[in-house]
Amino acid sequence: MHWLALLLTSPPPTDEDGERTAARQQALAWWALQFSPRVARLEESVVLEVQASLKLFGGAAALHRRIWRGAREAGLALSGIAWAPTSLGALALARGGVVRDGLSQPLAPLLDALPLHTLSAVQAHAPMLQRLGCRTLGEVRRLPRGASAKRFDPALLLALDRAHGHIAQAHQWEVAPETFAARLELPHRIEHAPVLLHHAQHLLTRLCAWLAARHAGIRALTLHWQHDAMRARDVDARGSLSWRTAETTRDFGHLSRLLAEHLARIELAAPVDEISLAADEVMPLTEGSLSLLPASPDQAKEPLPQLLERIAVRLGPESVRVGRLHEDHRPEHMQRWDSWPGPPRPRVPARVAAYPQPNWLLDPPLRLEQRREQPLFCGPLQRVAGPQRIEEGWWQPGEDGSNSHVQRDYFVYRSEQAGLLWVYQQRLSKDEHGWFLHGVYA
Repeated sequence: MHWLALLLTSPPPTDEDGERTAARQQALAWWALQFSPRVARLEESVVLEVQASLKLFGGAAALHRRIWRGAREAGLALSGIAWAPTSLGALALARGGVVRDGLSQPLAPLLDALPLHTLSAVQAHAPMLQRLGCRTLGEVRRLPRGASAKRFDPALLLALDRAHGHIAQAHQWEVAPETFAARLELPHRIEHAPVLLHHAQHLLTRLCAWLAARHAGIRALTLHWQHDAMRARDVDARGSLSWRTAETTRDFGHLSRLLAEHLARIELAAPVDEISLAADEVMPLTEGSLSLLPASPDQAKEPLPQLLERIAVRLGPESVRVGRLHEDHRPEHMQRWDSWPGPPRPRVPARVAAYPQPNWLLDPPLRLEQRREQPLFCGPLQRVAGPQRIEEGWWQPGEDGSNSHVQRDYFVYRSEQAGLLWVYQQRLSKDEHGWFLHGVYA
């Protein structure tokens, strides 16, 4: 068996109480479920059995690196990691911090060299054991077994046997709930919304860990806060902030930066003493393949879509616009500029994409002179391709209420001075009949 023991970074002495530490441990257990269904909380650590997952994640070394790096990216920094054939043995190695690999060599010598504090059941009797001259687990194990059973708690010998694999250890496997909702009581009253970010990040960490366990991402979430009881009479008891993401994600860094932008624009009506986070819209998340090339030092740390989303929150959605293709044969209506992130991209008809389109459209089209029903532009033009007939828009009025119905024959012409041109002949009526320059090929 291949057991991994994960130790979270210890909080500072002035940090929150044990309830928040337990929440971080639960978040780590949820996050670890993406690697194996056999995950359990063991004392202050999280252990997982990954033997069946090694091939899926590219081997033991690759899986160890991915867990160590991924936990930090998810806001769950680890202080120690170790692996061994038993869960308690892996935990003892992780606490020892000297040797992390208990699989490539015999486990017994590694455990025997560890100090007493690496097994909790042994540490409980440390004063007595030290008076007997025991400083390591090996020295404790070499004591007469019968006398040790009478003198010490039975848990001491049981822990040693479980760590060495002589007795199997039962675990209660971790299961992620169907829905996510978490609350946090603040250690003090907070009067400014940006200060809430530090505490809300703890809830975001748990959310991202839960999403990892569900192999899902988030599209919409809500942060609620409870106003202090000493608020003014005209202030509501609760406030909330709801926001959506441009793409389905469970990236802790991006969600944290996005929340910071939203909180910077909010003014609290009264001090806050409690917050909660709810996942409003959870979607399946399909992970993309990673690049085979190593990341360069100058590579952008934040993907472009996430950067645009943060800028849209800071400056307003109308300040960041994106071009979107639309299912329309009329060239001037094929693309529109929408606010970021805008509606989902529609499918482009194959018959439209099959024709060569110009790089630059003239708005409005330029009416051309003609000679003997042939267009002129800086002299005579030579036909290259066409016609491409377009007749569309009869069912909808224009933006100014006028008729948007078009009947055109498009041609590609070559000009000695201007290069390739995209020219159409209007066929709608005799009054509007003529030749127009609509685009230029760069």
